[in-house]
Amino acid sequence: MRTAVLKIPRAATTLVFAASLVATGLQIQPAHAVGEPYRDPTLPVQTRVEDLLSRMTLDEKIGQMTQAERASVTTANVPAYGLGSLLSGGGSAPSPNNATSWANMYDGFQNAALTSRLGIPVIYGVDAVHGHNNVYGATIFPHNIGLGATRNPALVQQIGQATAQEVSGTGIDWDFAPCLCVVRNDRWGRSYESFGEKPELATMMTSYINGMQGSALNAPGSVLATAKHFIGDGGTDNGVNAGNATLTEAQLRAIHLPPFQEALRRGVGSVMISYNSWNGVKDHGNQYLITTLLKGELGFSGFVVSDWNGIDEIDGQAGFTAAEVSQAINAGIDMVMVPTDWQRFISTLRAEVNNGHVPMSRIDDANRRILTKKFQLGLFEKPLTDRSYTPTVGSAANRALAREAVRESQVLLKNSGNILPLAKTNNKIFVAGKSADNIGYQSGGWTMSWQGGSGATTPGTTVLQGIRSAAGTGTTVTYNANGTGIDSSYKAAVAVVGETPYAESAGDRPGSMSLDSTDLNTIATLRASGVPVIVVLVSGRPLDIAAQLPNWNALLAAWLPGTEGNGVSDVLFGDYAPTGKLPSTWMQSASQQPINDGDGKTPLFPYGFGLTYGTPPGHSAYDVTQAESYTSQSGTQTETTTDTGGGQNVGYITAGDWLAYGAVDFGSTTATSVTTRLASASATTGTLQYRLDSTTGPVVATVPVTTTGGWQTWTSPKVNLSAAATGVHTVYATFTNGGSGDLVNLNWFQFAR
Repeated sequence: MRTAVLKIPRAATTLVFAASLVATGLQIQPAHAVGEPYRDPTLPVQTRVEDLLSRMTLDEKIGQMTQAERASVTTANVPAYGLGSLLSGGGSAPSPNNATSWANMYDGFQNAALTSRLGIPVIYGVDAVHGHNNVYGATIFPHNIGLGATRNPALVQQIGQATAQEVSGTGIDWDFAPCLCVVRNDRWGRSYESFGEKPELATMMTSYINGMQGSALNAPGSVLATAKHFIGDGGTDNGVNAGNATLTEAQLRAIHLPPFQEALRRGVGSVMISYNSWNGVKDHGNQYLITTLLKGELGFSGFVVSDWNGIDEIDGQAGFTAAEVSQAINAGIDMVMVPTDWQRFISTLRAEVNNGHVPMSRIDDANRRILTKKFQLGLFEKPLTDRSYTPTVGSAANRALAREAVRESQVLLKNSGNILPLAKTNNKIFVAGKSADNIGYQSGGWTMSWQGGSGATTPGTTVLQGIRSAAGTGTTVTYNANGTGIDSSYKAAVAVVGETPYAESAGDRPGSMSLDSTDLNTIATLRASGVPVIVVLVSGRPLDIAAQLPNWNALLAAWLPGTEGNGVSDVLFGDYAPTGKLPSTWMQSASQQPINDGDGKTPLFPYGFGLTYGTPPGHSAYDVTQAESYTSQSGTQTETTTDTGGGQNVGYITAGDWLAYGAVDFGSTTATSVTTRLASASATTGTLQYRLDSTTGPVVATVPVTTTGGWQTWTSPKVNLSAAATGVHTVYATFTNGGSGDLVNLNWFQFAR
C-alpha cells in the first residue's frame, strides 16, 4: 500500500463526537423498523446480506464500495455518504497517539455510521504490517524478511494473533497484511515486506492469516486479514516499484501465485491489488487476473480492495478518470481506496452506473462480498472497540514474543576464530555504528510513519541497550557512534550499521547497494585499532559487502528487528545460538541483481545459508567427506550430481572461493595422501589446495585441476600430502585458476595414511 502526506486537517468534530459518546457510554442506534431480517444474528449470513441488499439505494451501495482516509472525513460525512470503510494511511493517527485515543476515534466514526438510514457499520483498515506500527507504544515485530529467515510458521502465526489483539484493542477491524510478494530483485524498495525469494517461503508464512483471523471472524480479537499485493509486485523488471513484470503466465503462476492460493485455502477475507503491471497491463484494471483467475478459477469469495489511489494508476496520468473507475470496477475491484478524493469517486461511479458503463450486477456483487465480511466479523452485533484488548498494546507478553522472533531471525554469515558468542563477564566491548542506538533505524519503514524515522520514535530496546543489559560482572561496554575512542585494550568491537528507513519507491536502489560512507568510515576506525570487528547489519535486504567482508571477523544479518533489540544481543552473547537461514540469495555484487537460487550465478552466500555456534561434530579424516557437508563456504553453490549414487556436489567454483570442513580428525599419525572426486569442463587449469585452520593456513596437499571432459564427468585423482597433518583441524579447500571463470566441481574427498 502507498500513503502520502495528507494536507487536509482532521475535522475537529471527530474526536469531540467520539469523546462524548465514549464518556457517556452511549451507542447511537439508527431509526429502523423492528424485526428487519438483516438485524437478526440467528439468520444465515447470506439471508441477512440479501435482505439488506434489497433495501439499499444505489448511493448506499456505492458508499459501501468507498474507502476514505480518516483525515479527509468528518463523523458527519460517514452517515451522509453511507461510507463503507475508513483507513489510516502510514503515520495517520489521532492525537495523542496512543491506544485509547485510537479506540475513541474508531468508536466515534462507528457510532456515526450507525446513525445512517440502514445502520451499516464501517470497516476500518490499517497497515499493521509488522505489529500495530502506526500506534505509539505498540509492539513492533521484525519485518517479513526477518520472519522468513526464521523458517518458523508457528511463530509467525503467533505474531499474527498478537498483532490482532493489539489491533482489536484500538477498535480496528481490518489489517492490510500479510504481504505475500515473492522478491526476485533486491533492488526493490519493498524487499523487506517479502518473506523471501521463493514462493514456498511466503506460502509457509500464510500461517499469519490463521493468527490474525483466529478460529472465527466474529470471535474476540479476530481481525480481517488481507493477502497483498495481487500479483507480481516482487517480479518487476529491474526491481522497480510499481513497475512492469515481464513474465509469462507460467512464470507468474509458478513464482507469484502459490502464496495466494494458500492464503485462500486458509480463508483470507480480503485481497489487495498490486500497483504493478503485468506485461504492460496495470493489475488494477486487469479483469483476467482479478475476475477470471482470482474470483473464478481460484474461487475467492471475499472482497477485493484497491491499493492507495490504485485506480489512478491505470492510464498513467494523474487524477482518476471515469474510464479508470469503470475499468477497475468491471475488472473486479469491490472496494476502492480513494483516500482524499472520495466524493468525486462516488459521483463518478454513480454516473458510470447510470450511463450503463458499470452494470448493477457488478455493484451488487461487490456489496455482497463486503457485507458478507461485515456480518461474519459480527460488526452489526458488536460494532465498538473491545476494550479488554486495549492493554495488550505493547504488552510484556507481546514484546517477549517479538524478542523471540528477533533472535530466531538472526543469520550468522561469518564467524572467524569463533569470535562469537561474546563473553558476558570480564569482557571489554566497544559498540559503534549509527544504527546501534536508534529504534527508528532498527524498525525500518512503516513504523510510526510511512517512510519510518530516526531516533526514539516509539518505546523499545535498542541493540546497544540490549548489549548493555546483557553484559555481566566485570564487563565494560563503551559506545561511540563513529568509533572514536576505541583502542587496543578492547577485546571486541561491534559495529551496528546498515540502511536507514524507507518504504516503497523511495527505497528502490537502482545504483549502488553498498554501505554508506558513514558506515564504512566507522568500521575503518574500529579496524585500525586492531580489535576484532563484528558487523551487525541492519537492513531490509542483502547488501553489497563482499569487498569489505574479508576484513570483518564476523557478520550477523539482523534485518529490521523492530522494537526488541535485545533479541540481537541474545544471539551476540550466546544465550541463544543463531538459527536463521537466508531468505534471499546474497549477491557477490550489485551487478548480479537479480540473483536467485538456481539461476546459475555464484552468490556470496547461497539461499538458506546460516551458521550457528558450537564445535561441529568431529569426523575422521579417513572417512569420505562429502563436499556439500561444509560448515561454511564462500562463493560456491550446491547442485545435483549425476555421479554414482546421486546426491549433491559443490560447483560454480572460481578462484578465491573456499569451503571449510570443521573438526576433521587426523589422529596422532599423519596422513600420507588424499583422494578427491572432481569434475571439470574448464578450458583453463588450476589447483585445489587443502589447508589447515584458515584460508591462508598451511597447505597440506595440492591437487592439479584440468578438464575431465565435462562438469559431471568425474575422476578421482590421488596426491601425496606435502606437509604433516595430525590432530583435529578445520580443513579448508581453496582454489586457484590460471584463467577465469568456473574451475571445478567437487564431489567428495578422503585422506589416507
